[in-house]
Amino acid sequence: MLHLLRNKKGVGLLEVVIAMFLTMVGVMALISLQPTGWKTMAKADYLGRASGILYKTLEEQETLILNPCNTVALVTTTDSVKVSGQNDAISGDMIFTVNTAIAAGADTKSCVVTVTVTWPTNANGISESLAVTRQELNRFGCAAPYVAPIE
Repeated sequence: MLHLLRNKKGVGLLEVVIAMFLTMVGVMALISLQPTGWKTMAKADYLGRASGILYKTLEEQETLILNPCNTVALVTTTDSVKVSGQNDAISGDMIFTVNTAIAAGADTKSCVVTVTVTWPTNANGISESLAVTRQELNRFGCAAPYVAPIE
């Protein structure tokens, strides 16, 4: 019985050093992933904000085109949108460039709206197109026989 108790020495210095080394390797691996995580989070933030701006712009153009009382110009416009909503850029503000192109559709009552949103770190940005046809049910603000032209 004394022989069994004598062989139990506990944790040696070598085992402690090996455990600390393995723990350090694991911690260093996690720390090395941190910059990649921050970059991915920033890309996701820009993409999320850009998609919000894109769909808001598409919705605004669709609302204008649907109403036969509104005159629709077949043009391409470029706007600068600040995420803060302020007239002047504030510290840390993100600025997006919004290109909106309105082209004639398949008939005289329809248009194709293409919106592209870019930002400084992504020159290609994101883009979406929407075909919109004027509808009498959306008439608001003019007499019934008037139909504004699509120019």
